[in-house]
Amino acid sequence: MNFNLVLKVVARIILVEAGALSFPMLVAYSYGESTLPFLLTIGLLLLFCIPLSFLPSKKEFFLREGFVTVGLLWLITGIVGGLPFYFSGYFSSFIDCVFESCSGFTTTGATILTDIEALPYGILFWRSFTHWLGGMGVLVLATAILPSFGIRSHYMTQAESPGPVFSKLVPKQSQTSKILYGIYCALTVIEAFILKILGMPLYDAVIHAFSTAGTGGFSNRNASVGAYGDPVIEMVIAVFAILFSVNFGLYFLLIRRRFREVLASDELRFFVGIVAGATLLITINTLPIYQTVLESFRYAFFQVASIISTTGFATADYVLWPQFSQCILILLMFCGACAGSTGGGIKCSRILMLLRSIRRELHCITHPRSVEVVRLDGKVVEEKTMHSVLVFFCCYLLVILGATLIISLDGYSFSTSFSSALTCVSNVGPGLELVGPTGNFSTFSPLSKAVMALCMIIGRLEIFPILVLFSHLTWRRT
Repeated sequence: MNFNLVLKVVARIILVEAGALSFPMLVAYSYGESTLPFLLTIGLLLLFCIPLSFLPSKKEFFLREGFVTVGLLWLITGIVGGLPFYFSGYFSSFIDCVFESCSGFTTTGATILTDIEALPYGILFWRSFTHWLGGMGVLVLATAILPSFGIRSHYMTQAESPGPVFSKLVPKQSQTSKILYGIYCALTVIEAFILKILGMPLYDAVIHAFSTAGTGGFSNRNASVGAYGDPVIEMVIAVFAILFSVNFGLYFLLIRRRFREVLASDELRFFVGIVAGATLLITINTLPIYQTVLESFRYAFFQVASIISTTGFATADYVLWPQFSQCILILLMFCGACAGSTGGGIKCSRILMLLRSIRRELHCITHPRSVEVVRLDGKVVEEKTMHSVLVFFCCYLLVILGATLIISLDGYSFSTSFSSALTCVSNVGPGLELVGPTGNFSTFSPLSKAVMALCMIIGRLEIFPILVLFSHLTWRRT
């Protein structure tokens, strides 16, 4: 293990985070608020990271180092990101600050805050800005703006990128990162511009654009998007949540005018089908609650878009909906968005491969001599990939069940404990009962908050980088 190089790379990327803190500091200054929380954090980061960024090290950097770097980076980022919250004095404990920071960077959107609107503009800006930074990936940002690390950076990006298969848009990873962030920035600006035109204050429009882009869900209003009571604003945010849930590689194909390849995407069609089907079922099921079909559709579509994209915004308290609708939302939390997007969850491509694998097994049972393969987008999926998908699915369930067991020590109901674990691992935000769209995570014990914060990072990195980081096999010399 080339630990010196790992520390060197982590330190340089944390310095990017220090630079990002200048934006909320400028917001705080423009509103006449104290900039001390951000100055202290930046000072501490510079003090520790500048010496580490010049550590002498060998150039040996392989997949193991890549996974360790990513795991270590995200754990440190979660802690460091909580320092402005801690120095602001608006949070009751440091674990609350880390929880909120991890929730931000992992684009989960779970919060311990009971009165969001009481916080300063600068802190609320940083809170949502962490969504935007973490949405596309801290490492993707770093490789896009920093000079070459002098290492194989695709090993790190491979560990951070969501989805069963990692692929570059162009041969150079730095160019791929720039293309992804170009698309990401363009969509964010377009959404903020539309929200501003529709009557949102500029500050609110930027906050909600950041949160939608990162599919995180932090709002600067206690009632989330529901505070505006505007169906048009809700539909715009819901549509952009869907757009950010689509594989960004498809947008690159659109730019290249390769429309047939986009339309041939099995995952995209599967994703759209789930959104349409879930919206239709919930609309029908909630008709007795709302006055018209249009009103029922309005709330159903927004909540389906918010949950499957793992954004976590809310316009209605779906805990009051029928059990059938709540069960659909729970299934959407498991499913999540498309691979290569900013959304969380298991990912539609994995779900699709699992379903096709089941179909293959059934076919093999009924026709023992036949040979059938699993295909995705017309291409044969390698058995190695199918094996990794199955292992990932099992690990995903084990992490959720393990976290549920620990959280249940707090004495809350199974629905609260299980949905808390599920929503954190899937990076959704709200759950059921106590942690529903009108609730929060403030009443949980420090142990449960720490476990949930770790679950957020595990879910964002799709489990294996954290497992590798804590495995004793990783630290062997050979």
